[in-house]
Amino acid sequence: MGILKDLNIIVGKTTKAGSMFENLFSGQTFKDIEYSKPSDYVNKYWKEYTSKRIDGGLNGQIFEIIISTLLYRENLLPFYIQAKVAFVPNVYFDIILYSLECGPISLSLKTSLRERYKQADLEAIALKYVHRKAKSYLLTMEEREGKSVKDKIKTGDVIGIDDVVICSLSDIDDLISKLHSIKLSLAGSVDIIESTQIVK
Repeated sequence: MGILKDLNIIVGKTTKAGSMFENLFSGQTFKDIEYSKPSDYVNKYWKEYTSKRIDGGLNGQIFEIIISTLLYRENLLPFYIQAKVAFVPNVYFDIILYSLECGPISLSLKTSLRERYKQADLEAIALKYVHRKAKSYLLTMEEREGKSVKDKIKTGDVIGIDDVVICSLSDIDDLISKLHSIKLSLAGSVDIIESTQIVK
């Protein structure tokens, strides 16, 4: 589990998901996997994982590692995993990138959606309340449910999420291309209060 830990994609001594991910293609790390486009990378890993999985409880963690390693392979750096954003209380975002153009870009990762898209939408609304130009994308492997939420965005029933990205389709290729077109940076630190006049 050295490479994932070295890159900070996983933390701690060992994780079941990290071990499983690193053993999916024996003798190869994620840096060695050849792919023609981002959706090809995601599908290779997801198909290999779903053909071997024993514990369905790892789906979300494996999906997070797949997307994190894809961002790394695409040199979309830096990005934050399980991140809190200043003034957005009680929310841990799955992945956040920070751009000079629009501030935070959140990637909410759900292998399947059902009613969980509502949580992602609330989180996106909370983020945009503080960072007006922020972008929020909901990434999923579930094609039918993903298209249903896309329709809800069009009708205005979902208002915080900018788009649903179905990662088994070309949606993820389009998102990665969009991310390549903006300038990513580390997020700056925020002073809670700034003033030249402080009365103590």
